[in-house]
Amino acid sequence: MDDTYFTIGMAGHIDHGKTTLTKALTDVDTDRLKEEKARSISIELGYAPLQTEDGVHVSIIDVPGHERFIRKMIAGVAGIDLVVLVIAADEGVMPQTKEHLEILQFLGVEHCIVAITKKDRVDEEMLDIVTEDIKDGLEGTIFHDAPYVYVDSLSGNGIEKLKQTIFSALKKVAFRDAFGSFRLPIDQVFTVQGQGTIVRGTIYEGIVQKGSQLRILPEGNRVKVRQIQVHHEDQDQARAGQRTAINLGGVSKEEVSRGDVLVASDHFLVTDTIDVALKVISDQFTPIKQRSPVKIHVGTSEVMGKIVLFDRNELEQTNKEVLCQIRLDDEVVVRRGDRFILRRPSPVETIGGGLVIQPKGQKYRFGSETIEMLRNKMEGTPEDLIADVLTKYTLLDIKAIIKYTSLDEPVVKDTIKKAVEEGYLIEVSRQRYSLVKTFTRLKAEITAKLKSYHETYPMRFGISKAELVQSFSEIYPQSFVEFSLSTFYDREELKKVEQFVALVSFQPHLPKQWKVRMEGIIAGVKQDGIAVKKWEEYVKGTPISNNDSSELAFYLAHTKQAYWISDDMLIHHTAVEQAVSTLQKQTDHTFGLKEAKEALNVSRKYLIPFLELLDELKLTNRIDDKRKWTSV
Repeated sequence: MDDTYFTIGMAGHIDHGKTTLTKALTDVDTDRLKEEKARSISIELGYAPLQTEDGVHVSIIDVPGHERFIRKMIAGVAGIDLVVLVIAADEGVMPQTKEHLEILQFLGVEHCIVAITKKDRVDEEMLDIVTEDIKDGLEGTIFHDAPYVYVDSLSGNGIEKLKQTIFSALKKVAFRDAFGSFRLPIDQVFTVQGQGTIVRGTIYEGIVQKGSQLRILPEGNRVKVRQIQVHHEDQDQARAGQRTAINLGGVSKEEVSRGDVLVASDHFLVTDTIDVALKVISDQFTPIKQRSPVKIHVGTSEVMGKIVLFDRNELEQTNKEVLCQIRLDDEVVVRRGDRFILRRPSPVETIGGGLVIQPKGQKYRFGSETIEMLRNKMEGTPEDLIADVLTKYTLLDIKAIIKYTSLDEPVVKDTIKKAVEEGYLIEVSRQRYSLVKTFTRLKAEITAKLKSYHETYPMRFGISKAELVQSFSEIYPQSFVEFSLSTFYDREELKKVEQFVALVSFQPHLPKQWKVRMEGIIAGVKQDGIAVKKWEEYVKGTPISNNDSSELAFYLAHTKQAYWISDDMLIHHTAVEQAVSTLQKQTDHTFGLKEAKEALNVSRKYLIPFLELLDELKLTNRIDDKRKWTSV
């Protein structure tokens, strides 16, 4: 199976055992700071790898539970795939638990496991009371069906069951898109002596590779990836869903801050005005007046701004979604659909959260028209609609795009033009378009297929282009596959040798497990000169299969290490070269069969096929019963 990467968050009230539980699961103490050790609370985000089943890689984030550190909790939860809600058996649901629960829902976290810790401290009756209390607290939330696991981190009671529950839950989680453009919201910045600036975060989308040229937004500083680490181990690349630390060249620690975003593309928007769909908390809160100051948490950034309402002058408790705008004091990097949390700066309290409708908001009039406009944007922009149909159909012309999206022709053309300029779409042929994301995915799939093919057939030059195109034409339009291959050749990302396609770094070679045996066969052919035996006789008595024997013969002939002189006999190239040299020395410019036999001293059985080989190699021209050297 393909490797997949997930991030799990540990959330819950202060002193309910998140850090101890993380250590019990991973054998890593995530409390790193001296102050954390002294006070027994988590201040900074802590990270640890969880060893899982094959092909699944998990990072656990231990987020702070103390109210004063709620902003860091929000930064930690942003980007997680599953949350373990930690509730102590001797205390039950606490105020911080409820706030964390609402924040998790606002941030779009859909998968939850409830870990009831410190179970060895209470009796069964208390466990039943706490469990009922938790069920009441989760009633009406998206986590109402979350599984419960009772654990004691110190004794290890229930830890293995929790691990298995996590593994089972992760099978239902859709892993992040590694084919989008790379984006990593930064939640930590630090330096290591002799190495320079290091940033850390969870990759939201895409892949980053060692040596990549990136930008840090919103400032736009260009940097180079010098080193990548995942849980303190050096890697050549990291991908969506992974926690990673990246050593950056070209920037100082003072030029980077928590909340900045590391990206690989120029099409990410930097904005100070965002249109949002806001849902407020279920509990009562002090009403917020029009244009009141608020603090927004999006990704790992927290920025002050003011809320702008378009259908009311005051925000009160409501079950309905509120379409509004946040005008920020500083720029942030967001994309449509990103999740956010909104808090009041004074008195400090969570107001609600939701998703970004439009990253680059404008100034709008107060009234129902603006609300309708925002609702239409939320339900789908032209870019989104075009991306959806191209995701389904892969390759379409403008007429088909207009048909499937029901958009006006001018809108489609303008949107496509902008999308091509910004790198979202690619023109495959005249006015036929596809998503760059699909193009990138096809490249990854072709690369994976070639890698597997080279491992299976190391002696072949590569897979035939016709076979490769056919295999992917079942999924992608053939013209799209052909275009993609041509582009990969032009970029020197793949190579074509005759009719074969291969990875640029690949060279045909003998398989490691049969290298010595095959070299022995080759040596035998070489030793026999032009008086060779049938090919099967060289292989006879060896453990090499008929299939591998045929592969070896094909490899020798195709790499010009040997030549066929009949359907079942190969001559080594050195034997050909030596025989040609002898024949040229002992014959005139023109010679016949008799002179050749005297010079080479071999029977007609070998001589005639050899002379025909010379004709084939264009070393000689046959004229009646004579041969003439093409050059002497």
